[in-house]
Amino acid sequence: MKKIFLTIVILMFSHSILADDNSKTVANFKKSAQVKKFFDNAYGYAIFPTIGKGGFGIGGSYGEGSVFKQGKKTGTTTMAQVTIGFQLGGQAFSEVIFFKNKATYDKFISGNFEFSAQASAVAINAGANAKTSTTGTSAGAATSPDKNKQEGIYQNGMATFTYIKGGLMYEAALGGQKFSFEKLGKKN
Repeated sequence: MKKIFLTIVILMFSHSILADDNSKTVANFKKSAQVKKFFDNAYGYAIFPTIGKGGFGIGGSYGEGSVFKQGKKTGTTTMAQVTIGFQLGGQAFSEVIFFKNKATYDKFISGNFEFSAQASAVAINAGANAKTSTTGTSAGAATSPDKNKQEGIYQNGMATFTYIKGGLMYEAALGGQKFSFEKLGKKN
């Protein structure tokens, strides 16, 4: 039990383990025609090259990323999540959040932004996706990212995609993602 907990903590908080290159991550997402359209048309986006996730009953995830507005980097962001429920294992994934317009971008960078447990993401590399919201639940699957025909629908002005990098995790857990933002050039 102690080894599992220690592994989760190391996975979630080790900057050197979670470090990756933004341009490489963007290139991986752009391999999907579905996601490439968002890079071409969104007002801005937040990219997380690697988010580490782990849990054993209680779990969490952590990742560091960059925020872009109209193609230019404007700052850095972190994502943290605590989950409670049935979960076991660890996983690493990349995530991109697209902002449809200036208002949505401004909302994200205004301080501490949080996705509720109802927020959804489309899994790109597995070609499987599921979403749940107050309007209902849907799911779909495809054999490759380019064959995934689900339209990436903006929810509250944001569209989120994930790309699983590795690991195995079983979960039926609840928890929202919380984000922070620091403008380029700002020192604490």
